[in-house]
Amino acid sequence: MKLREMKPGDAGRVKALDDTDPQYRQKLLRMGLNRGAGFTVVRKAPFGGPIEIEVKGFRLMLRSNEADAFEVEVQ
Repeated sequence: MKLREMKPGDAGRVKALDDTDPQYRQKLLRMGLNRGAGFTVVRKAPFGGPIEIEVKGFRLMLRSNEADAFEVEVQ
């Protein structure tokens, strides 16, 4: 499942990161979005806008194309 398919209030774990720009991948890893990291979808903007998630005690906004880099599992 992709991150942007989740609904607000859903909890999940990062299963994998797709092949993406290595610098962007490192940025995501530094923010705590590594394999196995738990998160909660806080809210989603309409019409494919940004997605806000809470991970490791902080909130993070991801563009929908950035969210597509994540393969997640719903908990």
